[in-house]
Amino acid sequence: MFEELSKFGVVEELNICDNLGDHLVGNVYVKFSDEEDADSALKALYGRFYAGRPLICEFSPVTDFREARCRQFDEGTCARGGYCNFMHVKSISRTLKREIERRFRKKSRRSRSRSGSRSKKRRSRSREKKRSRERKSDKKDSRKSDRRDRDGPDSFDGQEGF
Repeated sequence: MFEELSKFGVVEELNICDNLGDHLVGNVYVKFSDEEDADSALKALYGRFYAGRPLICEFSPVTDFREARCRQFDEGTCARGGYCNFMHVKSISRTLKREIERRFRKKSRRSRSRSGSRSKKRRSRSREKKRSRERKSDKKDSRKSDRRDRDGPDSFDGQEGF
């Protein structure tokens, strides 16, 4: 799965459900670092088959799947088994994970250097996000210093002493 999906862009997260319930059986959730990559994957996978079954691809409004995962399954204590309504995510060995990361990190670096203007757009977007986070952090810091100046040097959140 990872190898095929990484052809479309950098895969940040890949969740493969190991549930038996009808609404989760066979579901795979992939998060790309760029929405354009997700769109190209969606278009390329449309009409394809896996193990004789058609792939049905769609965008998900969910951006964080941690809340959808079964915490009991992750701890090895889920009593509902495969019919649990929370995602039982298939896990891979650490060795395989390291090998995949090593192999695809090299490819993603090469593809970024070849993509030209597209990689420049990504870098400028990430710079803008970083600047935005820095501005927010600076505002918080300035509010804290304003509060300290207003309350005086010997006070802690407006209260005398500790």
